[in-house]
Amino acid sequence: MTDAEEIRSLTRQLLADNPPATTDRTDFLKARFDAGLAWVHYPVGLGGLAAPRALQAVVDTELAAAGAPDNDPRRIGIGLGMAAPTLLAYGSEEVKRRFLRPLWVGEEVWCQLFSEPGAGSDLAALGTRAVRDGEDWVVDGQKVWTSSAHVARWAILIARTDPDVPKHRGITYFVCDMTDPGVEVRPLRQITGEAEFNEVFLSGVRIPDAHRLGEIGDGWRVAQTTLMNERVSIGGARIPREGGMIGKAATTWRERPELRTHDLHRRLLDLWVDAEVARLTGERLRQQLVAGQPGPEGSAMKLGFARLNQAISGLEVELLGEEGLLYGEWEMRRPDLVDFTGRDAGYRYLRSKGNSIEGGTTEVLLNIVAERVLGLPSEPRNDKDVAWKDLAR
Repeated sequence: MTDAEEIRSLTRQLLADNPPATTDRTDFLKARFDAGLAWVHYPVGLGGLAAPRALQAVVDTELAAAGAPDNDPRRIGIGLGMAAPTLLAYGSEEVKRRFLRPLWVGEEVWCQLFSEPGAGSDLAALGTRAVRDGEDWVVDGQKVWTSSAHVARWAILIARTDPDVPKHRGITYFVCDMTDPGVEVRPLRQITGEAEFNEVFLSGVRIPDAHRLGEIGDGWRVAQTTLMNERVSIGGARIPREGGMIGKAATTWRERPELRTHDLHRRLLDLWVDAEVARLTGERLRQQLVAGQPGPEGSAMKLGFARLNQAISGLEVELLGEEGLLYGEWEMRRPDLVDFTGRDAGYRYLRSKGNSIEGGTTEVLLNIVAERVLGLPSEPRNDKDVAWKDLAR
């Protein structure tokens, strides 16, 4: 088993062979991946060293001190947080070797083709069809709320391959080429004025069977790996103390004493404590990840993240008074990533409303926490044994 000193030695050797000041950024990242220092808990040859996950902090600390470039994780967050764990768990060796390196380096951006106009919260009711044609699958359907689809090279996709069985059992999971001529991406303009989300139309898209992840009809189980990792990546991201949204509100409070009131002070203190509790809980959750795959606890983290962001952004707008109503640039743009802290308070207030929808709606996550964390009885479901084709739509 690789220990901390070995990891530290390998990291320093990487820096010696590839000085960050004189090495091209992409070349450095490729060398880091090849040295097994991308994600140390991954297998050898796939960016890792089969080492304990906790040792990644040793690598990150050494590289940060040396001023080494990172892989811009916010821009490729879907690939890192959702696609990569699923590829590792269910992809063939050929698939893993083809996709993981350019994914981690950031040469290929990924998106997620899950939700549909008639199957958002009830994802298992999806209707996008995939029909076998020799060594390929032909896919037709529509997906919605797809972040980064306008810049993505690849997508993780779930589609219905058997309409004659209950909805959870007739789904298969694929890797979809976003450059296929049958893929059409259209922007969805949001309340912020931007269109970071998209709707995607799939018309006769051909996917080789080699790009299927997991067994035919077992896509729901494969998708759970993606969804659990997604909620951890959204709600449990590592941030410093007083980082994120609470940092912006606290800075405004310190720099603008004329805006202060006793009531706002009390509410800011309450939210500051809540933010710190959430941060420490996220650290604890990441420690649990060392022992295996994320569980339903990630849903609780994502649930808390959404509520906290909305409460903080509301307080910030209220604190700023008339200034809080200002909005710098309400114009149609298609950004590569969401920038919560680099924009004005009005943007944060509007954008945080989406936190309770993306990555699993608040209502769905409450059900997951109730049933799978607290052990409460499940809600009655009368469609569990009904073939998908016979469901009312």
